[in-house]
Parts: sequence; C-alpha cells; structure tokens
Amino acid sequence: MNKQIEKVRKWSKKESGSAGAGKNGSMYILGISCYYHDASAALLKDGVIVAGAEEERFTRKKHDTAFPFQAIQYCLQSQKITMQDISYVGFYEKPFLKFERLLSQHLEMFPLSLKTFVSSLPSWITEKLRVPRTIQKKLQYRGDILFIEHHLAHAASAFLVSPFSTAAVVTMDGVGEWTTTTIGRGDENEITLLKDLRFPHSIGLLYSTITAYLGFTVNNSEYKVMGLSSYGCMDRVKNEYYTKLRQVINIKEDGSYQLDMSYFMYHYANRMPSRKLCELLGGPVRRPAMELASRHKDVAAALQMITEDVILKIFNYAHELTQCDAVVFAGGVALNSVANGKLLSNTPFKRIWIQPDATDGGTSLGVASYIYHAILGKERNYRQTNAYLGPDFSRNEIEQFLQHNSIKYTTFKNESELRTATAKLIYDNQVLGWFQGRMEWGPRALGARSILSNPCNPHMQEILNLKVKHREKFRPFAPVVCEDDALKFFECDKPIPEPTDFMLMVYPIRAEWRKKIPAVTHVDGSGRLQTIRRPQNPLYYDLIKEFGKLSGIPILINTSFNIRGEPIVCTPYDAYKCMMGTGIDYLVMDRFLIKREDNPHQMWDSERYLQGD
Repeated sequence: MNKQIEKVRKWSKKESGSAGAGKNGSMYILGISCYYHDASAALLKDGVIVAGAEEERFTRKKHDTAFPFQAIQYCLQSQKITMQDISYVGFYEKPFLKFERLLSQHLEMFPLSLKTFVSSLPSWITEKLRVPRTIQKKLQYRGDILFIEHHLAHAASAFLVSPFSTAAVVTMDGVGEWTTTTIGRGDENEITLLKDLRFPHSIGLLYSTITAYLGFTVNNSEYKVMGLSSYGCMDRVKNEYYTKLRQVINIKEDGSYQLDMSYFMYHYANRMPSRKLCELLGGPVRRPAMELASRHKDVAAALQMITEDVILKIFNYAHELTQCDAVVFAGGVALNSVANGKLLSNTPFKRIWIQPDATDGGTSLGVASYIYHAILGKERNYRQTNAYLGPDFSRNEIEQFLQHNSIKYTTFKNESELRTATAKLIYDNQVLGWFQGRMEWGPRALGARSILSNPCNPHMQEILNLKVKHREKFRPFAPVVCEDDALKFFECDKPIPEPTDFMLMVYPIRAEWRKKIPAVTHVDGSGRLQTIRRPQNPLYYDLIKEFGKLSGIPILINTSFNIRGEPIVCTPYDAYKCMMGTGIDYLVMDRFLIKREDNPHQMWDSERYLQGD
C-alpha cells in the first residue's frame, strides 16, 4: 500500500475524525482531474458531493484539458470556503506512473516514436509532472495531496455514490496509466480491482481509431459514430466490415481481448488509423467535409457490434467472478448508451448504475470519494440521485443581467403561468432555450441547460440540426419523459434503471408511438431516453406533464443548450448569446421570457461564425 495513504489512515484514526476539519467543523475534500480531456473539479463536504463542474463550462473551450482553476474556484465559492478549509486534495491518476508507460512505449517503438515523444515532452516537464507544485503554488494549498490510479478513480466515481452496498465494478476507457479495462468488486466503502487489461490493448482506443477513420474528432465525437451505426448494417453475418474488424481484435470468452497492433499507430504516433487499417476498410480516412457513404455507415455499425460483443462478455464474466446482482460501470466506454441499453437483458445482472459524468470528468468525484470512504474509512452516507451540481444564478442576478444589457423580456407571475405558457410555446413548435437552477454535472443536458422542442413535429429534427445545432443531418435527438410514463412509450428494463435519468440508456420506442414522435425516433426505432423523477427537478417534470395535456404525449425533445463545437452554456450571458446566434425562438431563464425577435439588434449568425466567416 502507498505509504502516504497509510500515513493518512493512521493520522485520521488517531484524530478520531476531527483532523483536517474546515469551516464549521466540516471536512472538505477537493478532487481534481486534468491534462488529458474534460478537466474537472468536485467538492465533497463530509462525504456528500456539494459541487462539481468541468472546466470547459467556464473557459468555453470544449473538452478543456487545462488545470481546472475556474471549476475549483466555483466549487469553493459555492460553499463560501477557501483552500485553507480543504482537508485533502485528490488527483485522479499517478502522473509518474503514466509517464513511465509513455517512456516504455516510446522506447519500444523507437525510432518511429521519436517525433511524438519529443513533441509531448515539454507538457510533461512543465505541467503534468508538476501537479503538486501547481496545487501548492497556484492554489496556495499546504495540506495533503493524494494520488490514486486512474481506473480506481473511475471505479470509485461509480460505486461509492451508487445505491448499492455491494456490486460488481467494470471500468473501460482509452487508457489510464497502464490499464484500459478493469473488473472489480465494491463492498461498502472498499473497492477491490480483480482483473485488468493493459495498454496498448484498448476497446476505447479502438473506438477512437475508427472515429478518426470516419472523419470525426477523437475524444469528442465517438457518440457520433454510435449514432451513425444505426444507419449501417447491424448484422454480424451480412456486414463485411464486421468480419474485417474481427481480424483486428481477438476476443476471448471472458471478454478479454488483444488487438493486432500492426493495424494501429496510436502507441507511437499522433495519427491513429494506419495505412494497413485503411486498406482493410477499403479506403482512406474520410475527410470531414466528405459525404458519408454506405461504407462508412457499415464500418460504424461493425465497430458498434464489436464493442457490444466485448462489453457483454466482460459483464457476463464480471457476474461470474463476483456473484453480485448489481453492477456499476464507468470510463468513456460507459457513455455508449446503445450498448448500455442491452446490458441487463443480456447478462445476469438485475440492477445497474452509471454516474452522469462517467468519462474522465467524473474522476474528480471518484478520487474525492475514494479518499473519504476508502482511505479515511468513513461510512458511506450519500447516494447520487441527480446531476445538478454546477453553478446557479439567482432571480435577481438574472434580472440585473437582462436590464444591464437592455434586453427586452417579460416576467411570469408564478411557476404555474411559466409552465402553462412554456408548454404552449413548445406545442406551437417554438424552439426554447431552458435555463433553470444549477447546471448539470457531466456531458448531458438534463433539464437545467437544455433546448426543448416538440417531438411530434416530423420536421423538428431537421430544424434543430440545421438551424440550431449546425450539425450532421443524421444526428438523433433524445426524448425526455417522466419516469412514471416511460414504460408506456419505451421498451425499458423493469424496474427502469436509474442511469436513464442521465440519458445513458437507449431503448426501443414502442412501435405504436414511433410515427407519433418522429423527431425523437431514431432510424432503428430507438431513443436515447432521459427519464425524470419529480423530486429531481419539479419544474421540469411538471412542464413535461403540461405538454402532455396539450398534445396527449408527455414527451419533449431535450438536447444540450449549445451549438456544435462549443460547451453547454453555463451563465445567463452564454445562454442569451447562444439563442441570439441560432434558430432558438425563446429563452426561459428562471421566470423571465426572452423572445429572439424582440432583440434584433443583438442577433448574429452562428453558422457563419462556425465557418470562420
């Protein structure tokens, strides 16, 4: 065991839980993730997560990798504390161990790896190996800094905030220090990792490689490939690219796998698809501006099927190994909602938990939770039931913003009037920006920073993709439905898994409803479902019910409040700017209604902006 961790454990026990107490005698633990993608910070108070956000929301740089100064500042301000009130700071990986892996892989592939190694070295010397110094100097922190391994942070982010006292634990992503996939078991406040797979063999990096081959951005657009896969041949016998890709990966019955590295370059170069892989798949890397051909769709389908093959085998083996009825899942691969929707029906597990920010952004929560529960030995006293952990803005702050900028608006008298009027606007096919309460934790808009519209309109998908989001025509939109109505419209697992609350499960829409909600029905008849339970967000829940009274269908389109290439909005300014540059018709912020056409002098063309004109 790490000597630093053992020292902390002994010290904590000696002090009987009072050591390191911050403001009002509470223990605050700050978790940090950065320098790869989706940098974030999360703050625990006596074991309860009270604030969390990704740095991109503040810097407006999508998937920002930088040290999360602004996210940290938000977390501290939310509790009115300073770094002097923090008992421990946790970091989501072990930088020196990761650097050891990079040295090893580059030495193994020398001289092919020389250029990549030289280009990456400065960031390691100036930033990545100097995390303690950065925390101590720039945050003015003098307390303990603890480091845990990347996949342990993933595991902790899922299990320690889950509803389960005992569960199997599965993590899958690109790569941490060395590990790419783990199987473990969680018991109360302890996590034991039992099996792992190591770099360069990675289902996450396979997915990213094909993402790059299809002309999309790595660590940003893997979900586009997942959506595209439904347009291809989802038949393992008929899809020729499935057979071809099976030459690249050897999958064993327990889910472990090996990649034929002659098809890849990510272990020694900045380029992912090799010439040999391109030849196997029948053509060069697709240029982003190129039309998507049927071949590209079939390649995406083949990749999705292989990913599901691996995931299902791993989950079945995890059940055999742990004999648990429940399972938790984390890592970037856990965002594959299509695969997630098949897990309970194709494995012996009866319940599943996936936290809202399952990718690297969520590891800041993982390391903070691990310190409190596993290292300090504190009993679990919290389970995550919603994703509303980000900044909020008071009614007075929003009104001041509107008045200061001479923005025309009207005010709803009460929530009832807001709910009724907003539902009617959506029913009349208006597109609404919805800005309410605390911003969501993770990559999905879940009713706090959302764009809402009418799922019954057969043209709404095209309107949103072309005039609002400025993205590919094939991209589907997610339906949101109240949890108590979900089984009427969707072929869900019973009981409905809680990850549906976070838009992490795809299920078939019942056949009789597909033509009635065309804007949220994907080409294969499925929908990436978000359920909402009233205690999570009463106003959002009631709005959906109100729309149901008008339309007979209590379902809305819910998509993230942003345009292509930008993070989801955080502040009133971000929301207003986004509306004024797109085809969003109205913005509802708290009890204020802003109509785009009432403020023509502030309109701008976001499409031209994205094109660089």
